[in-house]
Amino acid sequence: MRVRKAWVLATVVLGAGLSFVMLLVVGVYVVAGNLAGGVAGGAKRLAKGTVPAAYQELVQTWGNLCEAINPALLAAQLYQESGFDPKAQSPAAAQGIAQFIPGTWAAHGIDGNGDGVRDVWDPQDAIPSAASYDCQLASYVKSVPGDPTENMLASYNAGPDAVIQYQGVPPYKETQNYVKVIRSLEESFAQPETRVDPSRQAAGAIAYAQKKLGTPYLWGGNGTADQGGRFDCSGLTKAAYESVGITLPRVANDQYNAGPHPGRDELLPGDLVFFSDDPTDSRAIRHVGVYVGGGFMIDAPRPGAVIRFDPVDTPDYFGATRVTEEGANALPTTV
Repeated sequence: MRVRKAWVLATVVLGAGLSFVMLLVVGVYVVAGNLAGGVAGGAKRLAKGTVPAAYQELVQTWGNLCEAINPALLAAQLYQESGFDPKAQSPAAAQGIAQFIPGTWAAHGIDGNGDGVRDVWDPQDAIPSAASYDCQLASYVKSVPGDPTENMLASYNAGPDAVIQYQGVPPYKETQNYVKVIRSLEESFAQPETRVDPSRQAAGAIAYAQKKLGTPYLWGGNGTADQGGRFDCSGLTKAAYESVGITLPRVANDQYNAGPHPGRDELLPGDLVFFSDDPTDSRAIRHVGVYVGGGFMIDAPRPGAVIRFDPVDTPDYFGATRVTEEGANALPTTV
């Protein structure tokens, strides 16, 4: 991302074709109007609750702005950049839900909601700006061979000149990792189009959780010796998958993004099952367990209880994740 920022600053210094940006803005409004009216639409739709309800329609609409992006890909970028936090600010001065640095925003920010103000802190502006910026980059490198989306992502990170020079994703470790991470996360935000393949590590995760049955709950527990081998809910699921070589984030709402999301009637043993008081927002998830089949999970429910079997079908059931190595490895350590 730092390589990309240097390219953006250079374009601002050189003028960056402001007239072209204005033409882009006009075109963006036309396309957005068509999308909102149902004239166009991408093949990938967002999985349930992966994007907070306040941004769901924005991401679904603007994620179809051009062929190089889709709603799941745009959601993956926003999650990777800020965890959907509209107030996020990085030490490098990147701002808002899409983490634009000031120079980038000056050249590429648009008034997405038409209120006459381009506000980097307003998701109604920042999310459309992120989509239009992606599409502008894709247009710069459209003649480069290879996957147009991966070339766009590489341009976002390293600049389009590098993509043109190397005729594809350049051999920079940071850029190659950025492309891989976003493409992996994309699958975690996309609504599955077919049945999701079972995880190879699921049986091992269940076996680990079964060995912990009867262990007392501990808030913040990771199962370490100094904690008496006790767990809280996400500590248990993290340890269960760590036992088979998959590292999950520490908290439940981040674990939800560790793979695709099977429907309730598609649950398989080893799936992580999640619970929330807000059925529209995965960031509000407050509990997780390991599904074992027959409508039951193994979970660490609450203080004063022990790790046990509990039913899945409760009013606060949110959804499920079939953990994949690629999905877990793509998750940021902090969002």
